[in-house]
Amino acid sequence: MFFQVLDILGTIAFAISGVLVALNKRMDPFGVLIIAFVTAVGGGSLRDVLIGIQPVSWMTNMTYVYVIIASTVFAVVFRKKLNYLRKSLFLFDTLGIALYTLVGIEKGLIVGLHPIICIALGTMTACFGGVLRDILCNEIPVIFRKEIYATPCIIGGLTYFVLKEFMSDSNFVFVIAGIVVILIRLLAVRFKISLPSLYKESP
Repeated sequence: MFFQVLDILGTIAFAISGVLVALNKRMDPFGVLIIAFVTAVGGGSLRDVLIGIQPVSWMTNMTYVYVIIASTVFAVVFRKKLNYLRKSLFLFDTLGIALYTLVGIEKGLIVGLHPIICIALGTMTACFGGVLRDILCNEIPVIFRKEIYATPCIIGGLTYFVLKEFMSDSNFVFVIAGIVVILIRLLAVRFKISLPSLYKESP
């Protein structure tokens, strides 16, 4: 039950982040819904294909479809209340990657994958929806910029497996690992921490 709640919360967070980007690009209602949908289920669809779940999860559970539509309507109706679109987008995007990282890891564990593969699966689940969103909105995906994005997912995944060795309460492990992802992302943005560039800065 707790795992399903995490999945739904991640879907809501990413759907809203997709809506905010689409609204910022001044898309029509259909475009907004499509971007919300792709952002919310893109990572999960890739994950399910990789681990052999067919059809992918959202196709067999209409709850995800209803949640995405409801989240889209909510974000559109209350877009003026979601002040400072960039800050709102960052908030929902950060919540989304934290929740989806854990969901991806858990899905990997269910099918018996190695912890390293589970972390990779969680990172892909968390990041791929945002990659599709940015590509469709004609933006360079965040994960391909200097900004810290996938790294918090990886560290959160490592935290999850370390804590799992010492704690029996899996719900508590989920919460702490998710908080780690969120804190690292927040701190990276707050203090402008980024990965080193492979290119020389222009003089």
